[in-house]
Amino acid sequence: MSARGTLTVGVVYALSTQQIWQTVDVEAGTTVQGAIDRSGLLEKFPEIDLTVQKVGVFGKVVTLDDEVKNGDRIEIYRPITADPKAVKRKKAAPPKNAPPKKQTKPTPAE
Repeated sequence: MSARGTLTVGVVYALSTQQIWQTVDVEAGTTVQGAIDRSGLLEKFPEIDLTVQKVGVFGKVVTLDDEVKNGDRIEIYRPITADPKAVKRKKAAPPKNAPPKKQTKPTPAE
């Protein structure tokens, strides 16, 4: 903690092509929302909608009203654009142009 109750926190936002990390100094008692506002990321990236997108601190989802602590890394999460289960199924499926698998007969036990 710095002088007079000032905290230093990081606010991060990652796009598919770049990652942005803003370090900001805020007063003790500042909320996650206040730190995000102070970072300037909402002005730089108007597509961020905090009424829809989740936020977290060090990978744990928090609310915008939670107070920040010195050294926190506040993360603004992007919306999920694909169902993770569907992506996993697609990766596990054989390619469409793959030759069919050979059927093997079980060998008789001796």
